[in-house]
Amino acid sequence: MSSAGSATDLDQVILPAIPPAHLLSGQVAALQVTDRLHRGTQIVGRFETSGLAGFKIAAQGRPLRVRMSLSVDELSVTGWHTGQSEPASPLPRLIQIRSQGRLRQCVLLRGRKAHAQVAFDLAAEEIPDDGLICVEALDLMEGDGVSEEVRQIVGGRLMPDGVAGLRLDKIVFEEPPPADFDPDTLDGCRCELYSLVSAGGLANVNRQGVRLLRSGMFVINPVLPGAFGSTGRITLRLGTKAEPAAIIPATWRRMNSELRWLRHATRKLIRAAAPTVERILNVRDGDAGRPKRRVQGNITELELPSPARSPMIVLVSAAQGVIPTLESGTSH
Repeated sequence: MSSAGSATDLDQVILPAIPPAHLLSGQVAALQVTDRLHRGTQIVGRFETSGLAGFKIAAQGRPLRVRMSLSVDELSVTGWHTGQSEPASPLPRLIQIRSQGRLRQCVLLRGRKAHAQVAFDLAAEEIPDDGLICVEALDLMEGDGVSEEVRQIVGGRLMPDGVAGLRLDKIVFEEPPPADFDPDTLDGCRCELYSLVSAGGLANVNRQGVRLLRSGMFVINPVLPGAFGSTGRITLRLGTKAEPAAIIPATWRRMNSELRWLRHATRKLIRAAAPTVERILNVRDGDAGRPKRRVQGNITELELPSPARSPMIVLVSAAQGVIPTLESGTSH
């Protein structure tokens, strides 16, 4: 009963998924390799910690676009799979998404109900003949190809073991479209939905408007060909918003919150409420220098080349009791 090579006709034949392939479960045959990923039935799976998933895809010599939906919930804590979980950290998590050995994007997630979208392209020569495409999720402090300077600067601001309990809800393999955007300007929330930026994850993927930057940082990801930002340069408009007054009886905490709001409103009236860009870091190379910045009243405009190969981390700050915001992004 033998056949060519070491296989026999008793071996199970694994058929690759044919693009466009929308994989919503970990029970599909195309999911060939897992490392620290628990397969799901309603989702592809949940990571114990930094890990990998390998999919067999019939690319047939074509380039592919990979789109992923990631999220965290109340189970996304260290040790969730052992029954001895640790308390959830209030710090955000910064996760590298790698494929075929290369860093593709970074995802910043904050809170227990955050969702993120990831999208990247694979060239035909990056996909082996057997069609195995590997996707890794790594904490920023792990792996090579990340600047030690970046790790030293942002390490204390991030949750350790950031991949713990991360959900891989969906993954799609498809041919890259010729162009998939129309507008020249996107609001802050849609910049995150389109994966141009990652600012903590969206609890509501249908939300539009200003994006609050509660983590004091956000990520600008490499721009896809034919997508928003691929024209060569982008301008991000950063603003501020006062912390809202607490909806509680009139106590000193409520009065303090209202005083912060009044101070911020005053700064806006005199056009002095713009946030400060502390530093811009290239994840691979470290300090990115000082891209062009303009302060216009209550807005800081940050103009920079569209990232091509490495994500960038922007550190921002504002006055006490005030939250920096991403107002919009413009491609030009």
